[in-house]
Amino acid sequence: MTETTAASLYWSALQKIALRFFLLLFLLYIFFNPNGVLPYTEVIAEYLIQPFHTIIPWLSKNLLNRPEPVTTFTNGSGDTTYDYLVILFITTLSVIGALIWSVLDRKARNYNKLFYWLCVILRYYVGITMLSYGFVKVIKLQFPAPSPGRLLQSFGNASPMGLAWTYMGYSRGFNYFTGIAEVSCGLLLFFRKTTTLGAVLGLVVAGNIMAINYCFDVPVKLLSTTLVVMSLFLLAKDARRLINFFFLNKTAPPSEIEPHRFRRKWKNITLDVLKYVMLIYLLITNVYGDIQASAQYGEAAKKPHFYGIYDIHNYVLNKDTIAPLVTNTMRWRKLIVGSSGYATVKKMNDSTQNYTFREDIKAHTIVMFTDADTSAKYTFKYSEFGKDSLVLKGGLGLDTLNISLKKFDMKNFKLINRGFHWVNEFPYNR
Repeated sequence: MTETTAASLYWSALQKIALRFFLLLFLLYIFFNPNGVLPYTEVIAEYLIQPFHTIIPWLSKNLLNRPEPVTTFTNGSGDTTYDYLVILFITTLSVIGALIWSVLDRKARNYNKLFYWLCVILRYYVGITMLSYGFVKVIKLQFPAPSPGRLLQSFGNASPMGLAWTYMGYSRGFNYFTGIAEVSCGLLLFFRKTTTLGAVLGLVVAGNIMAINYCFDVPVKLLSTTLVVMSLFLLAKDARRLINFFFLNKTAPPSEIEPHRFRRKWKNITLDVLKYVMLIYLLITNVYGDIQASAQYGEAAKKPHFYGIYDIHNYVLNKDTIAPLVTNTMRWRKLIVGSSGYATVKKMNDSTQNYTFREDIKAHTIVMFTDADTSAKYTFKYSEFGKDSLVLKGGLGLDTLNISLKKFDMKNFKLINRGFHWVNEFPYNR
């Protein structure tokens, strides 16, 4: 759509077919990927989408003849096989629906009102998503600072997504920068007069998110790509104006942004009130919810008493002192205690084992066990000497252990101690 067609009396056949297709596609996508902005909507959406957990696998097996059954559904990853099949499903429905609609509604002259309200829906969907994306960065909840385990991990052993999370998590300032850009985009999209600016900013911000997801294998590729497409759709009616202004050095006339109003005044007032109530609700719930989450498990959360990295200085198994040989697959080399009740043991051959870590400061006890076998537990009594020395006495089953540990100062890592410098006489690239 150009600026002359947004309110044109007659649309071309191609414009009408495009509107039918994108309206169906976007509404179906939003149905399968709700923002969860209103209370209990995610519960309702899960109830409505649940039948598709049967329909999509059935279509995959019987219509597409895929040999592998679909058993994993949308989770922390939004790029599961199921999600791609859903995209194929709604795209197919949109094509079929647009063709049927085109046959049944051949005499339609334009879809100005449908186009307007579709843009309103997309503005709010992208805006709400951007507010959610932005506040988890401003509050610094999405990308935590490098943990003790991450600081010890080699670049080569990090996943591409892990590398991206470390890159983003290292800098609080960069989180503020990207978060404020996303929040600004979200707020701009809530108002008609700033929609074009919001969509331009959305294209840049969502494009950056999409690039990170593609280049670092982050499994949110489908959503970020859809946000880019939605931003482009919102810019479509202003395409000629933007091309004139940015590329052709021509006059860009004002955009047609008059709202579609109902005849009854109370309906218009009700919509305005609902809009601002929703916006205030979004701001409060995002900020308050993210602050609460940060205090529970984010960087503002209280760290475990033994949080940090410990070097094993002495390791006695059943009264035998075990030498620190790199060929030994049993002796501990380091104990890495992270947040959220987890710890990692790094052994002499650099293999690692993750444990659930429970500390009782009053009883001076530590219990460690793996998720695979919760009955096999390391049980220790600990003694602290100064600020950085620790002795664990206990064992696992019939084996007794006496382990001396010394805490490693994480400020010794270049990533932590380098900091920011206005003046650099030479590049410091290590």
